[in-house]
Amino acid sequence: MKAIVDCNNFYCSCERLFVPTLDQKPVVVLSNNDGCVISRSDEAKKSGVQMGVPFFEVRSLLQQEGVAWFSSNYELYGDLSWRVMETLRLMMGEARVEVYSVDEAFIDLDDLGTEALAALALSIRERVEQWTGIRVSVGVGPTKTLAKLANRLAKKDKLHTHCVMVLSDPVTIETALRKTAVGDLWGIGRRYARKLQEEWSIYDGWQLASVSETFAHVHLGGVVGKRLIRELRGIPSKEMEEERTQKKMIATTRMFGRKVYSLQEIKEAIATYVARAAEKLRRQYSAASELSVFIIAHEEGSRYGSSFSNYAVMDKPSSDTAVLLHKALELVTAIYQQGPAYKKAGVLLGGIVPAAARQASLFENSGATDDRSPLMLAIDNINFSLPLQSAARHDSILRFAASGTNRAWKMKQARRSARYTTRWRELPEAH
Repeated sequence: MKAIVDCNNFYCSCERLFVPTLDQKPVVVLSNNDGCVISRSDEAKKSGVQMGVPFFEVRSLLQQEGVAWFSSNYELYGDLSWRVMETLRLMMGEARVEVYSVDEAFIDLDDLGTEALAALALSIRERVEQWTGIRVSVGVGPTKTLAKLANRLAKKDKLHTHCVMVLSDPVTIETALRKTAVGDLWGIGRRYARKLQEEWSIYDGWQLASVSETFAHVHLGGVVGKRLIRELRGIPSKEMEEERTQKKMIATTRMFGRKVYSLQEIKEAIATYVARAAEKLRRQYSAASELSVFIIAHEEGSRYGSSFSNYAVMDKPSSDTAVLLHKALELVTAIYQQGPAYKKAGVLLGGIVPAAARQASLFENSGATDDRSPLMLAIDNINFSLPLQSAARHDSILRFAASGTNRAWKMKQARRSARYTTRWRELPEAH
């Protein structure tokens, strides 16, 4: 048996955690630059706020319905996500837990008796809520796909299910599949759902589970389709995976807070993103041998705009911000074109290797074990322990001059909450 623990309206739950007066009140969280709605509380959904709708289109509705809205606070969300996952690891054992996304984790329950599953699922939900304050739903089934289905049904009727559902026998599985539209199944997108309904009159999960594996192979993406059908029938085909703590690629990208025209401002943005990516690289004791930068120009009537990119292979893998910064600024200068208005930029680090495994040059200290120079270690330690106390709370207290001082291009976060759990000066105060 497999379980999945899914945080309810995760970003909204994180915001409510430190503002108790928002409990049972409508709340939404916006995307980068306060562009569109990316998380909604149940109350906000009932108020008619749609997922993905641009903020300017619903601002009057939010005010009319008394909906509280927040800019994205990814540092807060990331830390609370870690706390939820760590709670699951401590409760179930690290080997049983597979972190699937920032707000979801699978748990392996194969060696546990089915009669104890409901009580265990309820205890998981209660423990996570007690230790972290984040409310979750728990779905249990013979496969990952059926566990996802159980979780969806548990969240759909929270009052009746208490956010817990177990699909452990053929009768409950069939009932669940029959009440689930084919488009709501994990792994079936809009295109496949439309095709199944229009061409083969397959409307629910039970009908889909009844098709042959040959049909799934031909019409549902080959091996992926066959695995889906098996999973719906209770035959595990998606095994638990080990959590990857070392990223194979590190990317830092942001939309600008306004249209940007000058090369200087773009360089400042790229320098800022390089510093952030290099910090992540050092945190996992790695070094990068490949560096890519890109900038995207704004085009009227186009959703995506024109993209310009450049790529380089480093002479040797590095996590030194100064080394990566020098190369990144060369790359962005080469692709910059005067005239267009730019709306986004980004940095990608690839070819990542363990810092201790990289090959040193002839002139380096042979006893060096990694690429984290005393300067980089000092910068990281100071930025972590002494956050800047200013209106720009997301800035680091120490940064390279190439990142600029004014930085009017920065992403808009008009109503971002404090980083309550990671910054001493932003700890919540009790009155």
